[in-house]
Amino acid sequence: MSPLLAQVLREIEQLNPEEQLEVISHTTKLVKRQISGNSVWQAYLESKQERQEVYRRLANS
Repeated sequence: MSPLLAQVLREIEQLNPEEQLEVISHTTKLVKRQISGNSVWQAYLESKQERQEVYRRLANS
């Protein structure tokens, strides 16, 4: 286990159960947003790559 992870877990253990749930809930939401954002960005990049020729023709017209 990394030292940073160990420190985070120690700090979470000092919280009461209600606060622990709040921290876990908030963190889960952030991770889901990050994953969702990454998939949207990846889809954009794939679309851009697939349509590169079309975009080049439009730019040159």
